[in-house]
Amino acid sequence: MLVWQAVTDTTVISPPGERTRMDDTTVTASTDGAVATVTLNRPDARNALSKATAEALTDRFESVADGDARCVVLEGAGPAFCAGGDINAMLEGVDGDQPPAERVEQVVSSLHEAIRTVHSCPLPVVAEIDGPAFGAGAGLALACDLQVASTDAQIGFGFRRVGLASDSGVSYFLPRIVGPNKAKELLFTGELLDAEAAHELGLFTQVFDAESFDSAASALVEDIASGPTVALGHAKRLVDRSLDSSLEQALENEATAQGLVFTTDDHEEGATAFVENREPEFRGQ
Repeated sequence: MLVWQAVTDTTVISPPGERTRMDDTTVTASTDGAVATVTLNRPDARNALSKATAEALTDRFESVADGDARCVVLEGAGPAFCAGGDINAMLEGVDGDQPPAERVEQVVSSLHEAIRTVHSCPLPVVAEIDGPAFGAGAGLALACDLQVASTDAQIGFGFRRVGLASDSGVSYFLPRIVGPNKAKELLFTGELLDAEAAHELGLFTQVFDAESFDSAASALVEDIASGPTVALGHAKRLVDRSLDSSLEQALENEATAQGLVFTTDDHEEGATAFVENREPEFRGQ
């Protein structure tokens, strides 16, 4: 049973272009060139998501989305990506008099706002998973656009272990990736999948050897960050909208997006580079 002790959360956001990392914060954000990195930094609690941590995660993503970054990485400090919701924090009343059900509602509300913020980030978001992603932590990983994992990574939706249903968007994301029947099986059994099994199901988009994970994941992220940022943002929204759209609606959305992207500097650079038979140098504009 995954039960973690709540700790006091403090938060920080680094100015765009400045690379800093403050170890006394539970969620940190830093920007190095075109890549912003948001880190769940509660390694002693396996990065479990308390109410304060979820609120800090929302703040970090809102801040980096307004900065100069062109791609966002979400990672976990220590041996786990995220062990899920902070069960102790859910059950402890704020002042000792608050019913547990109300406390749970507050924590889940904060967690769901974080999931919405991560998923709706206008930039490409890459989850770098180098350890277990469990329960709400698995939902957080699926809220990202790509799930890049090491061979040491695992993912599971074991809400049943603590007598809960599912939250953190799992009922939305999981069946869209693996299908409704497999999603129910994973929720009913709480099976913890290794990296290979998760990759086969599409839950991990890339798996790299643990020894080369950092460099391989960084190369992928840098490639995304060097792309035509405006166009990639529209591509992201088009795919997300298509899940609930008809073909005609999707075609109309594509026409609108292409009309907007056609006026960007990156489109001009891409077209020019194609004619000149060279690699484009996109600036994200």
